[in-house]
Amino acid sequence: MPGPLSLFSVNAVLVMSADDGSRIFTKYYSAPIPPPVLSPTRPTTPAPTHTPLSRSSAPLKRASSKKTNKSSSDVILYDNRIVVFKMESDVMLYVVGSADENEVLLYNVVLSLRDALGILFKGATDKRTIVENYDLVSLTIDEIIDDGIILETDPVMIASRVSRAPAADAPNMKNIDLSEQGLMNAWEFGKRRLAEGLRQM
Repeated sequence: MPGPLSLFSVNAVLVMSADDGSRIFTKYYSAPIPPPVLSPTRPTTPAPTHTPLSRSSAPLKRASSKKTNKSSSDVILYDNRIVVFKMESDVMLYVVGSADENEVLLYNVVLSLRDALGILFKGATDKRTIVENYDLVSLTIDEIIDDGIILETDPVMIASRVSRAPAADAPNMKNIDLSEQGLMNAWEFGKRRLAEGLRQM
């Protein structure tokens, strides 16, 4: 009998150099509470979980790099985890999930990451561009995944959220009058707007 479904689909996202397998960017996730195994005859017990991935998972990085170089597909099984990957220029993009996770779902995540970075960097997704735009890479991954939960896989939507410029009518701190008179004017303006709103109710 399969265990209950979980939203926590992604264990890790890795961006590595295709040349030497060195780490460029990594982010690890673990579910805060393991899902319970429900059994009609036994009390509820926590499901067996894999050892959480961490920044010290160097064997995973090295093995993933070696196995993906030899693999003819974009999905491998390593250390009881599904690893999906895509090569883009001189970098490898990896998404890691548990062995019972849907590999199609994980593959969609790695594709959305590749395509969103391609939109942001205008097709120049290489090691140098990623290092120079580390903040955009981090924001892109955060738009796709939050604490291991997949939030969005539409690359156009992801790229638009990451690169969205401030609205033209957004307040600019340089144009705000912080003098005593300016604050009094803002206070009076707020009082008038509140009074008008109350009269219309």
